Amino acid sequence: MANRKIRPERTYEPKGIDALDLRILAELQVDARVSFAELGRRVALSAPAVADRVQRLEETGVITGYRAEVDPRALGFPVTVMVRIRPAVREIQRISKIAQEVPQIVECYRMTGDDCFYFTMHLRAVDELEPILDLFTPYGQTTTSLIHTAPVPRRPLPLE
Repeated sequence: MANRKIRPERTYEPKGIDALDLRILAELQVDARVSFAELGRRVALSAPAVADRVQRLEETGVITGYRAEVDPRALGFPVTVMVRIRPAVREIQRISKIAQEVPQIVECYRMTGDDCFYFTMHLRAVDELEPILDLFTPYGQTTTSLIHTAPVPRRPLPLE
């Protein structure tokens, strides 16, 4: 079995996070553009106190960024595809590298189970799918699913 290093930047227990931090995080997940004054009103803190807490949550890696959530279909990407890949053991690093180089892949996960990778991509047309899959098939078996709907769209973590 290979040695596995635990990354010190990733903790799996919320150390130093109190109930107020959780309330702030819950609010920011719903609206990351809220002002510190409004956020403070919602959690019963002053704006400077909220700013200090948010800065600490950013510095400790709890908050990893702020993003606009966009609808791929509205931008001309109506096809959403999920792909699982079962690569040969010697090809695992190659799969990661290829996935990083394909701009249509918006997320890629290394996982346990029969398949080692799972990724999501958005395409302008189904015709774009085959050339992308062809990048991976020399190195492993792919399983592809086209998404019809998202009955449970991305949502905030249940922090409260």
